[in-house]
Amino acid sequence: MSGQAKPTFYQSLMAGGLAGTSVDLLFFPIDTIKTRLQSSKGFLRAGGFRGIYKGVGSVVVGSAPGAALFFCTYDTLKQTLPFSPDLAPLTHLVSASIGETAACAVRVPTEVIKTRTQTSTYGKMASSLDAAKRVLADEGLRGFYRGFGSTIMREIPFTSIQFPLYELLKLQLSSSLGRRPLHAYEAAVCGSFAGGVAAALTTPLDVLKTRVMLDLRDTSKEKLPSLTARFKQIYLTEGVSALFAGVVPRTLWISAGGAVFLGAYEWTVHTLMSQ
Repeated sequence: MSGQAKPTFYQSLMAGGLAGTSVDLLFFPIDTIKTRLQSSKGFLRAGGFRGIYKGVGSVVVGSAPGAALFFCTYDTLKQTLPFSPDLAPLTHLVSASIGETAACAVRVPTEVIKTRTQTSTYGKMASSLDAAKRVLADEGLRGFYRGFGSTIMREIPFTSIQFPLYELLKLQLSSSLGRRPLHAYEAAVCGSFAGGVAAALTTPLDVLKTRVMLDLRDTSKEKLPSLTARFKQIYLTEGVSALFAGVVPRTLWISAGGAVFLGAYEWTVHTLMSQ
C-alpha cells in the first residue's frame, strides 16, 4: 500500500477476493479469444468467436479464493520480510512470487477446466462441470494439476515484473503528487501499465502453459516432453509468431484487467480500513 497504514490479513482476504472475481468475470470473453488463438488446433476449430463465456463457471468458483490467497500472502510477506527499504523491489518480487505460487494451488485446477471448456476439448456442448468430471475420470486428481509447472513458470516472471513495477509507479506518482495514499483510480492507472508490460513480455510462457493444459496424452503410458522441449518444438515447427499467439488480447485484457484488479483492490482495502 502507498500509505503508512497496512491492511490486516482479513482485509487483504476480502479485497483480493472481490478484485479477482470482478476482473475475471468482466474480461472473460477476451481471455477466451486469447486461449483459442493459442490452441494448437487453431482459433476457428477451437470455437472462434462463438460461446465466449464457455468455461466461466470454473472462474466463478476459483477466482475469489485464488486472488484472496495471493494478496494475503503478498501483503503479509511485504510487511514481514527483513529487507531494508532500499531493497523494496526485492521485497515486492519475493512477496509476489511466493504469493503466486500459493495461489496456483487453487488457480491451476480451475485453469485446466476453463481452458479445456473454452476450446471445446470435450465437445461444443460440454460445461465446466462436464469438463471437471472428464478430467477426474480420465486422469484422476493429478489431471487437475496438469500444467502446474508451466503455470508457475509463467506466473513468477509475470509477477516479478508486474508488482515491483506497480509499486515503483505508485511510489513515484505519490512523490510527484505529494500525498499518500493514492486514489483508487490513480493506482488503477499504475496497475494497467504494469500489467500490460508484464503480459506482453511473458506471452510465450502463457502459450506454453495453454499447450500443456490442452495436452490429453496419458502420462502413465507415455513420457511427455519437458517444458524446454515443448517450447523448442513450438518454435521450430510453428515459428516465433506461435510463441506470441494471442499477445494482443492478452496484453489488452491484462492491461485493462490490471486497472480493475489493482484499482478494485486498493479501493476495497481503503474502504475497509476507513471503517
